[in-house]
Amino acid sequence: MENRLSGKVALVTGGTAGIGAGAVRRLAADGARVIFTGSNAAAAEVLAAETGARFLGHRVEDAAAWPGLMAAIARDHGRLDIAFANAGTEHGDASVEEIGIEGWNHVIAVNQTGVMLTVQHAIRAMKANPDGPTGAIIVNSSMNAHRAMGNFVAYSVSKAAVVALVKSAAVHCGNRGYRIRVNAVLPGVVETAMISNLIETATDPAAARAAYTGMSPLKRMARVEEVAGLVAWLASDEAAFVSGSEYVIDGATTAGMMGV
Repeated sequence: MENRLSGKVALVTGGTAGIGAGAVRRLAADGARVIFTGSNAAAAEVLAAETGARFLGHRVEDAAAWPGLMAAIARDHGRLDIAFANAGTEHGDASVEEIGIEGWNHVIAVNQTGVMLTVQHAIRAMKANPDGPTGAIIVNSSMNAHRAMGNFVAYSVSKAAVVALVKSAAVHCGNRGYRIRVNAVLPGVVETAMISNLIETATDPAAARAAYTGMSPLKRMARVEEVAGLVAWLASDEAAFVSGSEYVIDGATTAGMMGV
């Protein structure tokens, strides 16, 4: 589907690694002009050289920095058509009994407040498009929105909360007459570099890999490119009537269970 997104301008938060970097590659390959954010300047330089995308250092939880970011996009591109709210973290998380308030606040700030700010500012930018309020916003949630983890309470709560945010924003945009669609993707375990590193450094790498692949009835992890492909489809005009939806991409992990 090369050039399916030709002429469109896309913003990807947390775009320097993992699913975010995969989305930068896919959106650029499909013809979009891509701006991506994050804090890893070294990784960003490599990705920008590879894809032609532009990197702007930015933290999604920093509310004061958002107007400057959006002003730069408007100044240099004159529009925003796609926003992928991907930035997230698990740093500082723990079980509900053990988590500290600092860890809780950090995860919620990035995963929940940061997503809200992304959606809010994307809507405002898309309203100003020369052809009227139009665009596609995609939020990266998780299968843990439906199947919470006992040892990662803040992550689980935040990923469930942003699904509700997506639905609220989609209804709001529709009721206001905006042609702005808002949807969520809910990946299962994805074989990112981070997951591969966890497997390789485990005491028993074979057992660790078996645990990750065994979560899905398809008996494998998702590939970054598969999640990026779903993001690209939701960003495209092929999904013009899709809004307020959540797309689980987890190989049937959360679909159900076999009987005895």
